[in-house]
Amino acid sequence: MRIRDDRSQEEPEINLVPLIDVILVLIIFFVITTTFDARSMLQLQLPSAAGEPVAAQVKALSVLVNADGRYFVDEHEVIRPDIDALKQILQQVAGSDRSRPVLLRADARTPHQAVVTALDALGQLGFRRINIATAPEAQK
Repeated sequence: MRIRDDRSQEEPEINLVPLIDVILVLIIFFVITTTFDARSMLQLQLPSAAGEPVAAQVKALSVLVNADGRYFVDEHEVIRPDIDALKQILQQVAGSDRSRPVLLRADARTPHQAVVTALDALGQLGFRRINIATAPEAQK
């Protein structure tokens, strides 16, 4: 009696399901880890000025105005572009400390009204130590 071995007729196959699972996990990992740096999204082009930088003793409150006129206070984005929303976020972030220095960083392409609105909101809340960030002049 002759017994046949049918295994030699089967074609070998590669199971791709575990490979797809691993690749999907890697893609999710890279997508999540690339969103940690929020400041990389904000491309500011500071206006230039001559002068020496001053070392700060106290951590300044950072107010950013991007080229579109949107406001960012420290790590918080102001949803509405009006002065009331900006004042509300400033009060939440700064608390009652009005002697804290403020660093206003506005893009060189920012509409002038957006910078004036930020300065007006800071003045209405009682901030007096306001610094405007600039980039050093390019050497010719």
